[in-house]
Amino acid sequence: MLAAAAPSPEALSLGRQLAETGALAGLLPLISAKETEELVADHPEFSAADKAALRATARRVFEAGRDRLIDATVRAYSERLSIRDLRKLVAFQRSGAAHRYQAAMPQAIAATMQSVGKMDFKADVAAAFCKEKGRLCAAK
Repeated sequence: MLAAAAPSPEALSLGRQLAETGALAGLLPLISAKETEELVADHPEFSAADKAALRATARRVFEAGRDRLIDATVRAYSERLSIRDLRKLVAFQRSGAAHRYQAAMPQAIAATMQSVGKMDFKADVAAAFCKEKGRLCAAK
């Protein structure tokens, strides 16, 4: 079996531009901020200095994780989309409408999550399966 050809430098560059302005890139800072503050709140015994150090560690870990995810997204886009499509998508991402969309995305996602509340897909599936089949029911 032949290995797939490596994406061209142009495809990788366009893929990076697309990945860095996409939904994942917009969502990751929200997740990081939420989980960092939850972690800090879980440790009221920490001093202000400890909390600041924890937040700094969270920023470092976030940046490393974000870089890995963006790099993987770049690769995926550059392998799955044509140069023509990548160019068109990047051109759209540079438009005024796309900039407004990107600016609104984090707040829209946060508002959506706040209005919906906590969701637990696995627990919801197990509860539905319990109701339908009498299996996966929590011990009572």
